[in-house]
Amino acid sequence: MTPAEVYLWQRIRKKQIENLQFYRQKMLGRYIVDFYCPVKKIIIEVDGGQHYDSGKLVEEDLVRENYLKNVLKLNIIRFTNIEIKVSMPAVIDKIISSL
Repeated sequence: MTPAEVYLWQRIRKKQIENLQFYRQKMLGRYIVDFYCPVKKIIIEVDGGQHYDSGKLVEEDLVRENYLKNVLKLNIIRFTNIEIKVSMPAVIDKIISSL
């Protein structure tokens, strides 16, 4: 896991948010997601700069996201490494509001 993923994991593991279980590095279909809450069908992705081209997801990530959303019917919340490092309270608030 990246440092940002470790930092987030420390705050969502062991049912710290709404008593919900999150799993890390979970295989869903043909993809591995960063974090997954099966009860709420929510994926949390932590992205570094390599996932963006001029602020937009690169094509490979769009195909992956389409599969997860439209085939598996899951919701995806994305955060950048920077968001996690500098604004963890806002990240946690967004996760809670997405539940």
